[in-house]
Amino acid sequence: MIIQEFKNQLFSKASEFGFKDYELFYQKSESFVCMIDQGEVDQYTMSEEAGVSFRGFYNGRMGYAYSEKLDESSVEFLLDSAKENAGIIEEEDFSPVFEGSSSYPDENFENDMVNAGNDEIVEFTKEVERKVYKVDPRVSRTYYIAAFKEKCEKALFNSKGLGLNEAKSHLTFGGAVIVKEGEVTKTCSHNEYLKELSTERAQEIAEKMVKEALSYLNSERIANKTYPVVLRNDASSSILQAFTPIFSAENVQRGLSLLGKKVGETIANSKVNITDDPLKSSDALMGRNFDDEGVASKKVSVVESGKLKTLLHNLKTAKKSNVESTGHGFRESYKDALTVQPSNFYIEPDENSLDELLLELGDGIMITELSGLHSGVSEISGDFSVAAKGFVIEEGQVKSATNQLTIAGNFFDLLKDVEDIANDIDFAKGHGAAAPSLLVKQLAITCE
Repeated sequence: MIIQEFKNQLFSKASEFGFKDYELFYQKSESFVCMIDQGEVDQYTMSEEAGVSFRGFYNGRMGYAYSEKLDESSVEFLLDSAKENAGIIEEEDFSPVFEGSSSYPDENFENDMVNAGNDEIVEFTKEVERKVYKVDPRVSRTYYIAAFKEKCEKALFNSKGLGLNEAKSHLTFGGAVIVKEGEVTKTCSHNEYLKELSTERAQEIAEKMVKEALSYLNSERIANKTYPVVLRNDASSSILQAFTPIFSAENVQRGLSLLGKKVGETIANSKVNITDDPLKSSDALMGRNFDDEGVASKKVSVVESGKLKTLLHNLKTAKKSNVESTGHGFRESYKDALTVQPSNFYIEPDENSLDELLLELGDGIMITELSGLHSGVSEISGDFSVAAKGFVIEEGQVKSATNQLTIAGNFFDLLKDVEDIANDIDFAKGHGAAAPSLLVKQLAITCE
């Protein structure tokens, strides 16, 4: 049964069951993953998931239900389940059923590369691995070489006449290579969006991975102290992603963010502009024309010249704060409840290159990779203490790699300590959050 036919059957019976305002959300995803190890396919997985969720007001309370089937039996199942849930869910503030925005954008979020055959993707991934081993004899092995393809469709209908649908797709590469020199072993990972599957592109990726891994050999120990720092786009994207939840109005209303009373106040250096742009379609993955409540997507200025302009809202949090939704209603899947989440969330780039930022740094440390962000970050206080990789910078030039580092600081202080911003933003560095390289006044660093 197609979704339109299922919607018609469901809605024709919903009022008979006593529902007033109601909504149907549909989602279908198809994915393919291949992983190569030593020239052989180590993983080859195709999966498909589809389902619907229904929510509606029954006797003044909201009821929810979902199903993986689109057939006649599911119609009454959804209505009966939602009716039953409406009586037991103890929730005072409900997200309303939205009548629709006045107009909607029409961006295309489909990547033509997903039309490539799975065999072609496997062969490209094998080609990258083959070329990795040819770049330098110090390559010990690959930790993983993988490609991931996904297609996703979603549709939203409600009793107020709203009917929306869209599709998006992407193809991404991820890999990690291990290099060895004497007794020293180093690892480097790399991710990017694939827009072609040529031999030349495979060579470029292989060289980039190996070159980065080799650069960490011959490391030195540095003194434990506070240093001026450049957070390369890898590291700056990671830390922004870790603290993205503090900009959610839902977290503020739950007491899980300190930004609740900061709207309109300066929270960062005047050079810092933070934007969420769901309409980016060329270099980011999280684009959409409408959010999962049916609110039209738009570019939102969250921090402007260092000043916090708005939190991110869905309809529920906006109603509670007496503001308009910013279009950030989100469901992880049709099985999940509505929450708040950004789309393409980023610190806006400036004009300088990374090399120019390093010259401005002069003497200090460049941080290139962070790990342990889940355990080493407090979203409420803003404090962080995480493992890092990096390089010693002298007179604006890379002198050597460092031993394993730990960097510590506070995210709110870091935003204020940003002194300059590069132009090298890359959305492949973070899932839904990205930042260019940042020159930061100081961070506390300890070295193994």
